[in-house]
Order: sequence, then structure tokens, then C-alpha cells
Amino acid sequence: MSWTLRDTWTIARRAFSHWARRPGPALTALVFPVMVVLMFNYLLGGQMQVLGGGEYVEFLLPGMLALTMLFGVEATMVAVNTDATKGITDRLRSLPISSLAVVAGRGVADLAFAIFGLAAVIACGLAIGWSWHDGLADAALAFVLLLELRFALIWAGIYLGLAAKDPQTVVAVQILVWPVGFLSSVFVAPSTMPSWLATIAEWNPVSSTATAARELFGNPGFSEGSWIADHALLMAVVWPLVLTALFAPLAARRYRRLGG
Repeated sequence: MSWTLRDTWTIARRAFSHWARRPGPALTALVFPVMVVLMFNYLLGGQMQVLGGGEYVEFLLPGMLALTMLFGVEATMVAVNTDATKGITDRLRSLPISSLAVVAGRGVADLAFAIFGLAAVIACGLAIGWSWHDGLADAALAFVLLLELRFALIWAGIYLGLAAKDPQTVVAVQILVWPVGFLSSVFVAPSTMPSWLATIAEWNPVSSTATAARELFGNPGFSEGSWIADHALLMAVVWPLVLTALFAPLAARRYRRLGG
């Protein structure tokens, strides 16, 4: 176990060193969600009506924090696929290191980067008038739920990155991330959508985390009266567990079968 932990940290440090040598992609990933927050708040926010009153920025920020966790799956997928297509993953597999450490190291690095992503969006929110209202403990729990979602999506990104045959496939999957993110309660209440579409949006794992974060931050949300919306805190815990249970074994099996 001690060697596995050391190997995991070595793989994670490799990712950190890449970001230090080539900060451009990492900075872009941090700035992009901030730009989305500013665009939606200042370009579209004037037309947005928050059910029950309140400023749109208070509704928007928790949703954007959840969406930022979803966007992270793209970075994980690209990094894993790049290593696989360039033969780096095969080289790592040939070394006397734990196979778990290879994927766990990637996960540690991406989870650490997710913390910086949350910090960037939070700093932007505070600068434009957002804040939390229900105490530091509830806010800390909201951050834990957001990182739990990111942890689950790391496994999804690892599996998709290993399963993709070439960069073109990666691009196709990246495009699909956007509909998944927007088909949620991140930007608007599902009640504003057609009923069948609202049901899909409510059952989106991103919606559960976004709604739970709004509750914990004390920010305005929406009241749909549906079971999934009324149990957002529960589902913000359950959905990541389900996703992890699904994608972690798939990622591990795909890794073992590389080159087979």
C-alpha cells in the first residue's frame, strides 16, 4: 500500500509539472467557467426571472459551480486519451508500479485542479455580488458535494479517454458534454421547459448537485414539487456514488485490456 501511495503521488506530480511547464491550457480551463458566469449574468441575467424573487446571480453561481465540475470531465478525458494514443500509458503499464496508481494519480491531480476551478468561480461570484447566507458549515458541505460529483466524473473521464480510439472521438464526446450540462437546472428552473424535458432536467445528476448547493448556500432556487427536486441533498450524494460504481470498474477493466 505504501508503494501504491508513492506511485500515485508520482503520477499526480507528473500532471502538476505539465501544468507548470504549459500553463496555457490550465489557465484556459480556469478562465472559461468565469467567462460563462459573466456572460450569463450580464448579457442574459436581465431577462432571467428567479422564482420566488432574488437576484439571478444568486441562482446562477451554485449551478455554475456544478457545471464547472462537469466541464472537468473533458480535461480528464483528453489527458488520458493523449497518454494512451502516444504510448505513454503502455510505457507506464510496463513499469513495476501499481496499475491502480496510474489511474488514481490522474484522479488526485484532477481533483486538486477542481479545487482551483471552484475557487476561481467563487471569487468571480463574490466580485459580482453573490454570497452564501447559511453559515460556513453548510457552505463547506456544499463544496464537499461539488467535489464528490467531480470525483465521480473523473472515473467517467478516465473510462471515456481510454475507450476513445482517436482524438476525433474525443472531440465528439466533448460536444456531448454541453447538452448534458445545459439540460439541467443550472441556468433556469426546469418548470420553464416542456414537461417531458423538465423531467429529464430534474433527474440530471448536475441538477441535484446544483439544487443541493443552492439550499446549503441559502441561495434562491425553485420549488417543483417533484420527488427528485425535494430530495436534492440526498440525490447529490447518491448520484456520484452511482456514477463511481458504474465507471470505476469500467475504467479499471479498460485499463487492464489496453494493448490486448
